Amino acid sequence: MESTASPAASSPLSATPLIVPLMSPSALSEGSDQLAPLPGPPPFDVVQAYRNHLTDEDLPMPIAAVASLTELVERSSAQTMSQLVHELQSGAEKLKKGTANPISLSAGCDLFVRYVTTTRQEHDDFALHKQEIVEQGRAYAKQLPPESRDKISKFALGFIQDDAILTHSYSRVVMQALLAAHRARKRISVYVTEARPRSLGVKTVNLLERNQIPCTLILDTAVAYIMDKVDLVLVGSEAVVESGGLINAVGTAGLAIIAKDSGRPFYALVESYKFLRHFPLNQYDLPYMPTYLPLPAQHPSRGLQTPNHLLSRASSITSMASSAHAATIPSTPSREQPKAGFGPLFSAGLSGGMTKEQVDQNPEVDYTRPELISLVVSDVGILTPQGVSGYLVGVFAD
Repeated sequence: MESTASPAASSPLSATPLIVPLMSPSALSEGSDQLAPLPGPPPFDVVQAYRNHLTDEDLPMPIAAVASLTELVERSSAQTMSQLVHELQSGAEKLKKGTANPISLSAGCDLFVRYVTTTRQEHDDFALHKQEIVEQGRAYAKQLPPESRDKISKFALGFIQDDAILTHSYSRVVMQALLAAHRARKRISVYVTEARPRSLGVKTVNLLERNQIPCTLILDTAVAYIMDKVDLVLVGSEAVVESGGLINAVGTAGLAIIAKDSGRPFYALVESYKFLRHFPLNQYDLPYMPTYLPLPAQHPSRGLQTPNHLLSRASSITSMASSAHAATIPSTPSREQPKAGFGPLFSAGLSGGMTKEQVDQNPEVDYTRPELISLVVSDVGILTPQGVSGYLVGVFAD
């Protein structure tokens, strides 16, 4: 009887014994360590890059955004323009969502994305095109801020005579214009609002005093009182919107209303990279900003109520102020004595009697309507508020 052999059994491969060497667990682990891939670089954090750029106090927020997006292009692995634009738009959204006040940086993001999408590719090599975008972005971030402020300060000299000037908070471009007027032998004096709660007016006064420019720091609530002594108002801006209106440190809108009522010219000094494509209708229509100053707690049957924790807080502040008043005011009144309550209140960590929670309920910026603004002095020219809209249409027209 013939034996039947399967094809596999007669195969040379099946005839050859398969010998698998035994390896110890330690040898296996050593081998796996050697074959493990090396960790790659961490993903680029555009928000952290933006914060790092802001450590330079002379770098405005829109330009810091441009510098951050330029770094994103440099780190990008995109192989096509559509991929690169998608990454840039995603990075811009992360910047807007990752910062508490994204209004000013939004203008820089929009400008840079617009530049990248409209720049003609001169080379077949896309990597070379990206490198050119990076070089242009770096040059833009380095050269544009000082050049813009220099142009604006020269334009502003035509409006500044031997005047008393009122300014609000702190602005780099306003400071440079005031210094240029001083160097041009204009006999100016400056009133500066304190600009609560950040009190950046104090910084302005310190710089003016350092440059021997006569100045006076005033309370925000003293603007109407001082306006009759003022010849003109100069303010900076976080953004100028399509309506020609101004978004700036809170208090600017009230200052503009008082200037208009008093017949004083109100000039906004603004770099063109702060022009923003947005058309707010009122104070609560500012872009990317949450709603501040909510209504007090309300009970349906008892009307408006003040929460108990605020009542107790107000009571403690009142008692502290009373104690400070008793401790600091002598029996014989004197105008040389410090104002009652300031020392103990501030040493207790309060901002003029307000808690941090109360301060956080208030906005950082407000919207000044275009009809309150005399002129917008920018590096692209002296514009009426309506002229800002025309400029933005020209820049972003398809």
